[in-house]
Amino acid sequence: MQNWYAINVKSRHEFVAQGELSRKKIDTFLPTVNRTRQWKDRKKHVDFPVFPGYLFVWLPSLQEAFLSVLRTRGVVTLLSSQPGCPTPIPDDEIRSLILLLQSKQDFDIYPHLKAGTPVRITRGPLQGAMGILEKKEDGHMFIVSVDLLGRSVGVKIYAEDIEVQ
Repeated sequence: MQNWYAINVKSRHEFVAQGELSRKKIDTFLPTVNRTRQWKDRKKHVDFPVFPGYLFVWLPSLQEAFLSVLRTRGVVTLLSSQPGCPTPIPDDEIRSLILLLQSKQDFDIYPHLKAGTPVRITRGPLQGAMGILEKKEDGHMFIVSVDLLGRSVGVKIYAEDIEVQ
């Protein structure tokens, strides 16, 4: 029986690992999003992994298959909830992800965020600012508090512009 498994890869090795696994005839799924990047002299459309550092493989639940993946250039480990036993990803989660990407709808990439999480802004005019993430009606708010005054200010923020502290 085959299942989807998530693998962790070295930093910026998602495409390398996918190519190596494909050469080994292992089915992979690397969800990507095409974004426009601006350099000083030009703009370019670039594919970025939706989940940096991860990709999915379709494998039989056999030790030999797991070892073949682990011996692939760029691969660090198979994700597991119990040490030594890779955890399968439910088919409906992968299917839903594929449908979302095929729909060509705009979407934001959200880290696993909860209201009250301390975050730092990674880009834009507020780069480096630290605060708390709060959920509002139609999105997330970045809140900077001055505890001594008991006051806060907030601004709407895109999830791709923050990192969890």
